[in-house]
Amino acid sequence: MNFKKVILVTLISTVFLVSCDNNDNVQDAPLGTYDNGALILNQGGFGNGNASVSYLSNDFATFQNTVFSVVNPTITLGDTAQDMGFYNNYAFIILNGSNKIEVVDRYSFETVATITTGLSNPRYIAFANGKGYVTNWGNGNDANDDFVAVINLTDYTVSSTISVLEGPEKIVEYNNKLYVAHYGGYGFGSTVSVINSATNTVSTSIPVGDLPNSVEINNGNLYVICGGKPSWSGAESAGKLVKVDLSNNTVTGTINFATASHPSNLEIENEAVYYTLDSGIFKTTLTATTLPATPLFTTTSQGAYGIYSFKVENNKIFVGDAGDYSANGKVYIYSLTGVLEHDYTVGVIPAGFYFND
Repeated sequence: MNFKKVILVTLISTVFLVSCDNNDNVQDAPLGTYDNGALILNQGGFGNGNASVSYLSNDFATFQNTVFSVVNPTITLGDTAQDMGFYNNYAFIILNGSNKIEVVDRYSFETVATITTGLSNPRYIAFANGKGYVTNWGNGNDANDDFVAVINLTDYTVSSTISVLEGPEKIVEYNNKLYVAHYGGYGFGSTVSVINSATNTVSTSIPVGDLPNSVEINNGNLYVICGGKPSWSGAESAGKLVKVDLSNNTVTGTINFATASHPSNLEIENEAVYYTLDSGIFKTTLTATTLPATPLFTTTSQGAYGIYSFKVENNKIFVGDAGDYSANGKVYIYSLTGVLEHDYTVGVIPAGFYFND
């Protein structure tokens, strides 16, 4: 089904919920104009069914909360929005708590399809070889039922599944292969699986480090931030920044963090490496062999001690702060040198930034 971008000029002013705490002169987005900006996925509280999407234009002139419900007033987005992925004109929103995928036109945000079968605790999505691939934890108490669901992008069904190790999380594509970070579910993972999309089979597993939480591909290399085991595990381990050569799937570089340091939120932008550690945002280079001793800047003055979501895009740094995890969260936008330029109140638990350009 091919849906053209729909441009509607009617505003439903009584439904738009807009907030901008730094008093920017923002306006509501006309229905159907959600391109050229960031879609902010708000996870919502688990079991509360209050996941939502906010929109912020690249020029910061337009901001709008509850995009999905404004466009589709008779449909509830669902419970615990985990991830969003773009394929052609469509956005695929992964609802972990609802065990479903909501497919929408990525520009108008009109619903296109809902995938409700063949999923079990879905997490993240990527695309390869004309198919969608969604990581699933299955039953968190069962280490042997984890899988990657293969999505038929013509009829929006799960066409097959691929058994993988426990706790598949972030997934990225390169040269029609999928790289799956195994955070571990309720356990502690330490590998990256490689899936061949031509055969839908796992071709190899790459040992990286404890609790790989974010992955990025740059110039034929896979970069992985491993958080390391936390102190409460009884076997605390150091975080790592790992580099994998994708021509042969071998680890070619590892930089260890201090044992009590547990990094996350890896981003590579303009050949610079960014990551977060507690309230600090750190920057280094792709060729570095040691880690910076001090952060580029911290977010403590905004209250974002534990940075929940993070993105570097368009020469800006975007930070999502979940606050108390029950009230509406905040989004802070900084310059690359750490100057706070904008802030917005969004939905509950801002979980990710997806640029719809």
